[in-house]
Amino acid sequence: ALLDAAHAHQGAAGKRLAAMLEIIYASGLRVSELVGLPVAAISGDGTMLTVRGKGGRERMVPVGDPARAAIESYLPHRAGFLARERRKGGSPWLFPSRGVSGHLTRVRFSQMLKELAVEAGVEAKKVSPHVLRHSFASHLLAHGADLRALQQMLGHADISTTQIYTHVLAERLKTLVRDHHPLARRRGRQR
Repeated sequence: ALLDAAHAHQGAAGKRLAAMLEIIYASGLRVSELVGLPVAAISGDGTMLTVRGKGGRERMVPVGDPARAAIESYLPHRAGFLARERRKGGSPWLFPSRGVSGHLTRVRFSQMLKELAVEAGVEAKKVSPHVLRHSFASHLLAHGADLRALQQMLGHADISTTQIYTHVLAERLKTLVRDHHPLARRRGRQR
């Protein structure tokens, strides 16, 4: 619902919102990583982002087709978000702003997300950039992603931080054991 609502927005602001939402959900970035993405973070073919995370560690994060398309649709409108004095020299940021930092702030993106939630009929208090990060991780694990790969994409230094997301796997694991473990099958037949 959030993605549909974002894509329904027209003009440059709509293109930017759709690109930001597609990226954060498709890549699991922290909100500070999203708003601080330089244009140079996008690989030549647009399939990867180079993200500088906590502690200055860099990681490569894949970007799916919908996010890549949203970025391509937004890029021609990017310069419109620059202050006039910065337009000549440009900006290194993917999501520039007229503010002091030169890029959109975490707080402003969070506000935009809350406004979008209301438009989409989603309870605003249940939506935040971090919830989208959790959704990214939970959805990947629920569809069979490797925990180590997820750790790398999320930029977690320690695997124990990533293991928090395994709660979504509880039902799936129970089903796997019930359906595929030899002892579970034998007991099932005896009953």
